[in-house]
Amino acid sequence: MTEPLIPLEIPERLYNVAETEHFQGAYELDQVEAGPDTYAFDGPISWEAQITNTGEALLVSGSAQARAVTSCARCLEDVVLDLQGQIEGYFLIDQDAEDPDDMAEDEFDVLSEDGVLDMEPLIMAALLLEVPLTPLCREDCAGLCSSCGANLNQGECGCQPEEPIPAKNPFAVLADLTFD
Repeated sequence: MTEPLIPLEIPERLYNVAETEHFQGAYELDQVEAGPDTYAFDGPISWEAQITNTGEALLVSGSAQARAVTSCARCLEDVVLDLQGQIEGYFLIDQDAEDPDDMAEDEFDVLSEDGVLDMEPLIMAALLLEVPLTPLCREDCAGLCSSCGANLNQGECGCQPEEPIPAKNPFAVLADLTFD
């Protein structure tokens, strides 16, 4: 088993039913990959969480915040994102407990025998759920010229317009299609 990146040792009093405790911290991370995009953090990821003993499990809820920078999917300029996600986790206390009937297997974990909870996966899941599928510098980003690579957000590039699609091309009917 690998060492937890953000180890949180569960205090003994949290093993009592209905006990709650608040935790917070900061996590230094340079960057993270999310699909084809790389998100660089320009400061620590701050997080806070409340852990409650529900009797059979520890319920973890809270939030994580970070500022991340990535490239626009169309023009490659920097996009700055203020991310704020919700931390959620459910950890069975008893190693030998049966799976909860009302939960799928991927909705809970089992607390490690040493009573240490790794907050890193919970924090990263909270933030990665907030990143856009296609990061854009702005909604109407014009992107790059396919011929010369100029940023079309800064104006026309001066390239010659592309030749019209030949009529025998099966997609030629789409050339005059307008979108509202």
